[in-house]
Amino acid sequence: MQRVTFQENLLYGPITEGVYVKQLGTILLEDGLLTEDQLMDAIDEQQRSGQSLGRTLVELGLISESQLVRALASQVGMEFVELANFPVDVSAVALVPAAVCRRHNALPIAIDEGVVKIAMSNPGNVVAVDDIRTLTNRHVIPVVATHDDVVAAIDRFCRADSELENLQGSLEESLEEDVSAVGGSTEDDAPIVRFVNLLITQAIQDRASDIHIEPAEKNFRVRYRIDGVLHETQRAAKGIQNGVISRLKIMSDIDIAERRKPQDGRLSVVHQGRKIDLRVATLPTVWGEKVVMRILDNTTATLDLEDLGIRPRNLALYEASYTKPYGMILVTGPTGSGKSTTLYATLNQVSRPEINVITVEDPVEYRIPNINQVQVNPKAGLTFANALRSILRSDPDVVLIGEIRDHETAQIAIEAALTGHLVLSTLHTNDAPSAITRLIEMEIEPFLVGSAVDSVVAQRLARRLCDKCKMDYTPEPRDIETRFSWESGMEIPTLYKPVGCSSCSNTGYRGRMALHEIMPVTEEVERLAVDRASSAEIGRVARGQGMETLLEDGWAKVQEGLTSIEELFRVVK
Repeated sequence: MQRVTFQENLLYGPITEGVYVKQLGTILLEDGLLTEDQLMDAIDEQQRSGQSLGRTLVELGLISESQLVRALASQVGMEFVELANFPVDVSAVALVPAAVCRRHNALPIAIDEGVVKIAMSNPGNVVAVDDIRTLTNRHVIPVVATHDDVVAAIDRFCRADSELENLQGSLEESLEEDVSAVGGSTEDDAPIVRFVNLLITQAIQDRASDIHIEPAEKNFRVRYRIDGVLHETQRAAKGIQNGVISRLKIMSDIDIAERRKPQDGRLSVVHQGRKIDLRVATLPTVWGEKVVMRILDNTTATLDLEDLGIRPRNLALYEASYTKPYGMILVTGPTGSGKSTTLYATLNQVSRPEINVITVEDPVEYRIPNINQVQVNPKAGLTFANALRSILRSDPDVVLIGEIRDHETAQIAIEAALTGHLVLSTLHTNDAPSAITRLIEMEIEPFLVGSAVDSVVAQRLARRLCDKCKMDYTPEPRDIETRFSWESGMEIPTLYKPVGCSSCSNTGYRGRMALHEIMPVTEEVERLAVDRASSAEIGRVARGQGMETLLEDGWAKVQEGLTSIEELFRVVK
């Protein structure tokens, strides 16, 4: 037996000194998680790095964080729980305020004969145990869970919804006399301030991409767009509508007196140590101003192309384009299909200290270090075309254009691609071949389009199946043979379908992934562009040269168990 402290074991803090426990390596060997050779290699690495054995094993990829914490809990005879699969008792959660749970990273999960069981990543935190014992007036037993699992469970069960409902009564009373005064209040404890802060906080915790505040005749509703689908989360009294909107306008530096025309603004919040920007847009409707806030998580701007889920063959095609010193790369798709994210990930690949990267965007969504970003300002005469002309006089190597909307911008971008610049931009078309015909429709000479455009990427976002609850099944042949090249007698693949659990809010999906259609502009495609061929004809030639369509890329990801066939058909018609 080895004498250790709990700090060495659980990594998050001490429980007690002088606990005699079985060695960690012995437990992992007995559980079949390691071989003796792997354990000896890890011990050698531990001696070189000076880290704990558990942390070394995790960093080497030999065991997961969950397996480590389970083994460490076993060392000192404590219970370990997988919170994603544990039936958390909501009545136990209600015993402790959300603020206390977040402060101590602890969550009550069960009540049994007057004893409260609390899940903690650091069960040695005696202050947390004492606080929860005092609040519940019950005996408390800590159990061990991973840090990330506890954080996720707190976000899931300690929602702001109930507090939002409780706030509405006090808000209606306080706003009866002067709505605008309360809306402009800067006191952190003012009901209107707390209401707005909770709306934003809950949206971030729910992984929403947008917050919609929509006035109606007798009330107003709040909807969050999560994984591309809108969900109604709150209906509030009409009396507090103007106060909420005024507060958001003040936070976003928008004119609160102007209610007759659309306005745009921006605000920033700090959530769990991360700075998150929100792009705010107001729109006058018959029942008042609608406000939409786009949540911009700055970690998106640091993604690599590998994080986008591009399959190896498509990634090799795309890499052959963006590694060239000149030419145009177009990313196409509808609004909200992740085009900007793909372009930012590409910039992260090409940006180096020895090259000059300049972007012109409307608006600048993500602020990227070491890149020159220009915000379009039509009121000041700074349009895409004017900004692009100035950029080309600033000796750029790589130019990113937020969107090609008109002939003038398209013409300058094409010329830039032909004169030694790598140009990245977006275009609104349904598929990759249509981008060629769209540029020609903008009155760009066909021979210039064929010469300048190097590749086109069409993209869609599909919801990713929840790994915790997805279920495998064998589909009926008729369900797939109508949409895919399927011959009778071929083996039917095993697919997966959504089920729903607490981890994915019973939707069956958690997160999103991109589907891609990457079309290199080959000599044959260039010749078709010069001949003003239709997009259908260009598509046939591109597919004959090996281009995978959005449907084919999606079908491959369905077979990999990443998404469902229903979701594929939802996003790719």
